[in-house]
Amino acid sequence: MFFHCELVVLILALTLDDQVHTGQIYGGHEAKAHSRPYMVLLERHMQNGETYYCGGFLLNEDFVMTAAHCQAKSFTALLGVHNVHNNNGIHRISVEDMFPHKDYNATELTNDIMLLKLSSKAHFSNNVRPIALADRGDGSLPKLCSVSGWGRNDRNSKYMSLKLMEVNVTLIDSQWCREKNVYCSKGEAGPGEGDSGGPLVCEDGKAYGLVSASHKTNPDGLFVYSYTKIPEYQDWIKQIIGHNGKF
Repeated sequence: MFFHCELVVLILALTLDDQVHTGQIYGGHEAKAHSRPYMVLLERHMQNGETYYCGGFLLNEDFVMTAAHCQAKSFTALLGVHNVHNNNGIHRISVEDMFPHKDYNATELTNDIMLLKLSSKAHFSNNVRPIALADRGDGSLPKLCSVSGWGRNDRNSKYMSLKLMEVNVTLIDSQWCREKNVYCSKGEAGPGEGDSGGPLVCEDGKAYGLVSASHKTNPDGLFVYSYTKIPEYQDWIKQIIGHNGKF
């Protein structure tokens, strides 16, 4: 069956100001505080002076991974965050350089992956710690996956979540996903706007993908969420980090 769909990146000009409720990532719940110490909240400082947000995750003391469609004039990475209104223990580090994949296509959202080099090294603690990346494996779909972020928790709201939310997702196999070479999950539960760039973490606690976009197969259908396949980019990741830091 053929269908027309429009990919929508999971990013908005969301606000954290004057928020009176936290809600949840679509269909999810609040994460245990600092149970995901690799999570990074990215402030995206735009050319027009506004600030947007994306998710990201810490690879080592120097680099954060996120989606290429999260590009901005400059960034500030917030580490050690759970409740964004609680500044205790939050580390703010500016980004020195960004490395979107050279073959990123903003229309098709292919190669939607980017590395950010921090201007100073992250100091590891119980609340700030990197996550390992999945290897290529045997090509089978990973199981027991989840996504997390501070993105919009209500499709009709302009507000981000004040607290880190998480939701379990089940990956599906479909012709569209295979053709796009992405992981996919389907349903009402999944990442919301503002969760772009966050990790898809699976059975062994490693990052297998990163949140990219969503679409509907038809106007009344369920959402399909797509995730960039990290194992496909291992050589590129090692090359960027090897030339600009240490892995």
